[in-house]
Amino acid sequence: MPVLAWIVLSGLLMASIALVGAVTLLLPERTFRALVLPLVALSAGCLVGGALFHLLPEAIHAVEGIGPFVWAVAGFATLFVLEQFLHWHHCHRPTSEHHAPLGWFILVADGLHNFVGGLACAGAFLVDVRLGIVTWLVEAAHEVPQELGDFGILIHAGWSRRRALLTNLLSGLTYVVGGLVAWAASRTVDVSFLMAFGAGNFLYIAAADLIPEIKHEPQGRRAVVHFLAFAGGTLLLLGLRLLLPEHQHG
Repeated sequence: MPVLAWIVLSGLLMASIALVGAVTLLLPERTFRALVLPLVALSAGCLVGGALFHLLPEAIHAVEGIGPFVWAVAGFATLFVLEQFLHWHHCHRPTSEHHAPLGWFILVADGLHNFVGGLACAGAFLVDVRLGIVTWLVEAAHEVPQELGDFGILIHAGWSRRRALLTNLLSGLTYVVGGLVAWAASRTVDVSFLMAFGAGNFLYIAAADLIPEIKHEPQGRRAVVHFLAFAGGTLLLLGLRLLLPEHQHG
């Protein structure tokens, strides 16, 4: 299958993850809390593992000198700026804890975030389809708890279920747009730097958004569960790195 087809298909599948938000309407709040934070911890581990075991090593092969680390910092800083200026961050809390009717504001910020994610994932596909698939899986693991939280915010803001699902789906389609922009750019420039840029994105989301969410919870047995979920995510990505043959550069 052509790389462009992989990029478009992965983008459409990522956008469809927005539909999982409807699950929040079926689960009691206590069950939602019990499930979502271990998922957040797992996705944090997957993001760290994806950045350090897959994207950054490949970027170091493809981009000379200190370039990969510069682009990783740029990817980290991009999401930092996005949050600072839009006052937006990932939310993985129950609906009753959403205090502000953010509505369209959340969707615009999420759309920008998805666009950046599409750029990074397409950059990986353009280097190696296998790397693109791994990158997509890592982003999907993060996207599930995020979409659960975003859907809860929209419902709390007074939106109907249908409107919340549809608009969340539309904001997810910016992932496809980001992928197409990366593919078009690759016709004239080397976009290997997008792997390092994506690694910086992953590290920022894990360190600045996901892990602080987990640390809000009381310590004890749940803290052990959360750490094991985080460790499981990193070990899963390490295992994939060891099992999959390395992409041949050069």
